[in-house]
Amino acid sequence: MIDLHTHCLFSDGELVPAEHLRRVEVLGYEAVAITDHADSSNLDFIIPRLVAVARDLNQHSSTRLIPGIELTHVPLAMIAELTERARKLGALVVVAHGETVVEPVRPGTNRASIEAGVDILSHPGLITEADAALAAQKGVFLELSGRKGHSLTNGHVARQAMATGARLVVNADAHGPGDFLTAAAAEIVALGAGLSRPQYDKIRQDMQTFVAALPV
Repeated sequence: MIDLHTHCLFSDGELVPAEHLRRVEVLGYEAVAITDHADSSNLDFIIPRLVAVARDLNQHSSTRLIPGIELTHVPLAMIAELTERARKLGALVVVAHGETVVEPVRPGTNRASIEAGVDILSHPGLITEADAALAAQKGVFLELSGRKGHSLTNGHVARQAMATGARLVVNADAHGPGDFLTAAAAEIVALGAGLSRPQYDKIRQDMQTFVAALPV
């Protein structure tokens, strides 16, 4: 089990990283990324702390903690710049807060994030086929979300991904202890979006391959 989109108390999550990691370790996770919400105001606060705590905790955990970030409600013209800055600060997973149907995300955020080369476009809402095709071309993952509200368009996202060849991930977007997905729950998210079990197995393999390629 791998989750590449979660939040601790560095933004709007509830747990310190140590407890966050321990709770998913007990659930049998291979890896978890903490990707707290950021814009230009706090990028340089969050990422170095996650890099440092990952270095400390990974010596003592069977689950790998991956430092990341979620660029959230960022002006379109700043997405590429902040993506590059996040990577230079040490973020191994850059998530962009996509055009979910339950928040007033700026139109064009999906396209700008894909063009910027983020790793994951989270809860991309009613993503267009053209944007999904660009995500496939650039290797950007589209997210199927386990989070209430964001999950409303999972079926649409899955169909667009299947039509264009875009890669998918299943993430909890966890903010607290009750949000983490078990392996069975993650499978339900995928199957509930209309995917087959072999298609979900491919998602899991792609996530494992992605994590295995990250620098230690």
